[in-house]
Amino acid sequence: MRLVLVLACIGAVFGVPLQYALPYAHAPLVHAPLLHAPVVAEPVSYPKYAFNYGVKDPHTGDIKSQQEERDGDVVKGSYSLVEPDGSTRTVAYSADDHNGFNAVVHKTGHAVHPVAVAPVAHYAVNPALSISPYTLH
Repeated sequence: MRLVLVLACIGAVFGVPLQYALPYAHAPLVHAPLLHAPVVAEPVSYPKYAFNYGVKDPHTGDIKSQQEERDGDVVKGSYSLVEPDGSTRTVAYSADDHNGFNAVVHKTGHAVHPVAVAPVAHYAVNPALSISPYTLH
């Protein structure tokens, strides 16, 4: 096995197709195209986009939004959501090669926490004993 691996490596270094570098192989091997393929540079498109979305579901209380735009290597955006306590968190962010990622968080509105209410004791009323003549045997 080591001999086969060494022969394959030597064949790859000197540009010999693998089927000739491995004389004892029973099945023909396919020559690796990446070893001799010319390098073709693909055109790189300039990254530029903008999007936004929002959700407002009064049934579940899910209220949120986001917007973002990118121009080259500079990204700017923000998102906001309503926290379970009723306040709104808004995060404004930016990112670029020079400053890295930066985010500023703002909280607006007042947090509303439920007021603890003393538990109410519930007592079951004693059920009346009823005897049916059909249950007596």
